[in-house]
Amino acid sequence: MFKELGNIASLLKQAKTMGPKMQAQMEEIAKQRVTGTAGGGMITVEATGASEIVSVKIDPVLAEKNDLEMITDLLPAAVNDALAKAKQLHMEAMASVTEDMSMPDGMEGMLSKLMGGGE
Repeated sequence: MFKELGNIASLLKQAKTMGPKMQAQMEEIAKQRVTGTAGGGMITVEATGASEIVSVKIDPVLAEKNDLEMITDLLPAAVNDALAKAKQLHMEAMASVTEDMSMPDGMEGMLSKLMGGGE
């Protein structure tokens, strides 16, 4: 039990030093762009790495058909695709920040779950 407490204390110490590194990574991610698509590219959604939607493009042919049902079906799929890619950027950033940390057994899985990467 005391060994586990020592591991936690060590992790907390490492976390203090990685704070500025994590902040820099998050700022960099926020500047990046990801694109989600649906319907073979009929709808394209662009988002920032911070999961903010910045643009939605609907293929003019789809708009001309005035197919509202198809648009309402495809739009959430394209948004979800873009947001999944933004989430992946976060997971990769977290991995790069924590790669130098010595994690106790099982801790990596817990962090993955916390960040939404685990089942």
